[in-house]
Amino acid sequence: MTIREFKMPDVGEGLTEAEILKWYVQPGDTVTDGQVVCEVETAKAAVELPIPFDGVVHALLFEEGTTVDVGQVIISVQTGSGEAAEAPAQEIPAPAEAEEAAPAARQPVLVGYGVSEASTKRRPRKAPAPAVAAQNGTTAPPAAPAAPVAPAVPAQPTGERPLAKPPVRKLAKDLGIDLASVVPTGDGGVVTREDVHAAAAAAIAPQAVPAAAAPAAPAPVAEAVAVSAAPAADPSARETRIPVKGVRKVTAQAMVGSAFTAPHVTEFITLDVTRTMKLVQELKDDPDLAGLRINPLLLIAKAVLVAIRRNPDVNASWDEAAQEIVLKHYVNLGIAAATPRGLIVPNIKDAHAKTLGELSESLSSLVATARDGKTSPADMQNGTITITNVGVFGVDTGTPILNPGESAILAVGAIKLQPWVHKGKVKPRQVTTLALSFDHRLIDGELGSKFLADIAAVLEHPRRLITWS
Repeated sequence: MTIREFKMPDVGEGLTEAEILKWYVQPGDTVTDGQVVCEVETAKAAVELPIPFDGVVHALLFEEGTTVDVGQVIISVQTGSGEAAEAPAQEIPAPAEAEEAAPAARQPVLVGYGVSEASTKRRPRKAPAPAVAAQNGTTAPPAAPAAPVAPAVPAQPTGERPLAKPPVRKLAKDLGIDLASVVPTGDGGVVTREDVHAAAAAAIAPQAVPAAAAPAAPAPVAEAVAVSAAPAADPSARETRIPVKGVRKVTAQAMVGSAFTAPHVTEFITLDVTRTMKLVQELKDDPDLAGLRINPLLLIAKAVLVAIRRNPDVNASWDEAAQEIVLKHYVNLGIAAATPRGLIVPNIKDAHAKTLGELSESLSSLVATARDGKTSPADMQNGTITITNVGVFGVDTGTPILNPGESAILAVGAIKLQPWVHKGKVKPRQVTTLALSFDHRLIDGELGSKFLADIAAVLEHPRRLITWS
């Protein structure tokens, strides 16, 4: 009889931790190779973890709601021949104890997750904070980023490499912050994300940037589910505090990084989309497209792809390390979606090569997967240009923030009847406003204007979907 241990795998590229959302098994349950035993949330998505061997659950080492470092043992399983002993009561040891129990031998991991030969021992984690703290409660609220103050001691010992996790190093690089100049507040002198943001705020403060400049995340698309993350609170409480973690925390940090890294420019155009709305209805009635979801977003996405073909230089990214513009010869079209876990931006891979029917199927699959909370990290990587639909809320327009690493984002406003001069007469027409935000390092005013004008031209006269293709 053998006790085998299953460690938290790296379920996404470079992730260092994940929160256990739900256990699907309990001590004493029989499990088989490939059976899903728990659901975890990383900084990018919710992921189900299958166990890689057969046996009987011996112990669950962490409770639901606990954030666990990659490499820590999360469940032990009794394997081997012979009758299983009576299942022990569920154990919830301290994280430090769980780390000491980790075996030194190579641990099997899930296919595609990779394996690290390095030591997985990490510093003990703090206990997770409760979800809500009322104003008059006894629970301390989640720590906010420290206000920038002049340090009384050197930020880092001279000549030593600052201690920080890879995501924190990347954040510092994106924000242009030298880690050696940051005052560490983490255990053991480790630089945290909050430390980097505090240093960035201190660097920006002398330039008199108003606090209100911190951007909000892009609005969701029409197909996305509504955000409903606020937990129920005591009606008598005057305040409710919601810990920001997982997808929402990383999204907020990414938006701040994007806002202060990429110089944003936003342009607007108001247009008559009556012909496009008529085409949507005609396509819905077309037997060749039976069973497909046809809506304005589909034709807007197609218009964006046609405009990219006419203006290929907009489809690019900025390589800060090499100081190069990287032109993309493919389009991974992002669709901003709101989910119960926060904003995500999955993208349709190689959207430029898809037919109208294939694009419709991809949009439907993307929305359904996001609604179910099953969007994988791979689905959100390597996007090039994004669409966000604020019109679903009745909003006319907005100034969206770029998805990090992308060149542009198109906000689509509400489509509604308005008085419009058509063929020399004022008539009620279906009108909307488009707003295009773009990275001015990649796209100058002329190119951005041509790109936006081409999108509008296709939507005003959708026959250009054929003549310009």
